[in-house]
This record gives sequence, structure tokens and C-alpha cells, in this order.
Amino acid sequence: MKSSKNQFKIMKWVTRIISLVVILIGLPFYFGYGNPMPFINEDYTLWDNLWLTIFPLMFIGLGLGWKYEKIGGYLVTIPISLGLLFGLIVEKELVTHMLIPLVAGILFLIQGYKKES
Repeated sequence: MKSSKNQFKIMKWVTRIISLVVILIGLPFYFGYGNPMPFINEDYTLWDNLWLTIFPLMFIGLGLGWKYEKIGGYLVTIPISLGLLFGLIVEKELVTHMLIPLVAGILFLIQGYKKES
């Protein structure tokens, strides 16, 4: 039983570290994009606007996941999954670097449901 608690604690901190790294590296890129508001600039494609909509939800979810794992996990997992699916269907490409926050979101969900039981 003690081993299970230690594994849960390790998973919790690995997830938090991943989320912190993604936030610290991702926010400068998001704000460095120019105008990070989606659907404001006519030059942005639907693909650009989609990810400009997903990123704020992802950052909020990664931050909320520290305290509220389920809410944070859903705010990360659902938008990124939809963005990846859209990319596969429309753009015929997979944005592989978005798999890192997706893993963090999934780990937040696992923690949220594990804590409940």
C-alpha cells in the first residue's frame, strides 16, 4: 500500500513539473505570436485560429490541474484532442509537440479519478 502512495505522489509531481515546463515554455511562444487573440487578424488561417483558441484553454487547464485535477485534465485533454483530430482530418498532419501537454492532461485526469476512489 505504501508503494502505491509513493507511485501516486511521484506521478503527481511528474505531472506538475510537465505542466509547469509547458506553461513556462509555451506562454512566451503564445504571446510572441503577435496578436494572440483568435479570429482578430484576417491573415490567420482557420488552423492558426484553432490553435490560438486551444492554447489559452490548455494553459488554464495546466494551471488548474495543480489544485483541481479533473477540471484541469478536461480543459487540457478535450481541446488538444479536438485540435489533433482536426489536424489529422483537415491538414493531414499530427502536431507531435502537443502530445506532451496531452499526456499531462491525461495524467491529471488519472489523478483526479484515483483520488476519488
